[in-house]
Amino acid sequence: MRILLTNDDGFYARGLQTLWQVLAEDETFDVSTVAPENQKSATGHSITLNEPIFVTEQQKKGHKGFAVRGNPADCVKLALQGELIPRPDLVISGINNGPNLGTDVFYSGTVSAAMEGVLLGIPSIAVSLAGYNGDDYEDAARFVHHFLKQNNFIEGGLLNINIPPLPANEWKGVKFTKLGKAVYNNVFEHRLDPRGRSYFWQAGSLAPETDPETDLYALQQEYVSITPMHSDLTDYRKLKI
Repeated sequence: MRILLTNDDGFYARGLQTLWQVLAEDETFDVSTVAPENQKSATGHSITLNEPIFVTEQQKKGHKGFAVRGNPADCVKLALQGELIPRPDLVISGINNGPNLGTDVFYSGTVSAAMEGVLLGIPSIAVSLAGYNGDDYEDAARFVHHFLKQNNFIEGGLLNINIPPLPANEWKGVKFTKLGKAVYNNVFEHRLDPRGRSYFWQAGSLAPETDPETDLYALQQEYVSITPMHSDLTDYRKLKI
């Protein structure tokens, strides 16, 4: 199986590098990496139109790939339509540093990169480790490897996987879920820079989820969450009015 590996945290992010190391151990996988050259979190599905997209070949401990001065969706478009690599059978975006749950997927560069694969006809997976504290990505990467060996992706579509930031033996299990509604108690702190210019710094906390069928609830309960997604945003109920 040919796999395109990408992310939004950058080519040298620990999550991507760990996943590459684990997948590269399996001789049945041919893994290519095309990822942003630096941090591109929360860029959503934006693409680069009004400036050139520079590409640099990279290598680290045997890991060859391409670092792109662009956004996650740029990386997938360039890899597939720019023919940087042979056409893959699967796109994997991640492992992301932090969760991509509920309606936050609309902002996520990780999920958008995977969705770009789907739009270009390639089954895709977005993978996130739901922690920010320097967590170990090894168990999450091993889960992805096991999941790939147990599943068939011929039917296409996107799977959004979120993994608790705990050792694998502490996970409660795996749940297939729907997207929740990520509700934040946002705070916009008003500050002044040293020159007296006004700016705002956004922060906030995620409100607890109460719907047991959602990805948000599954992560709260320390389950791995797997959410099937597609690109059709049509409101079919209103079409029937």
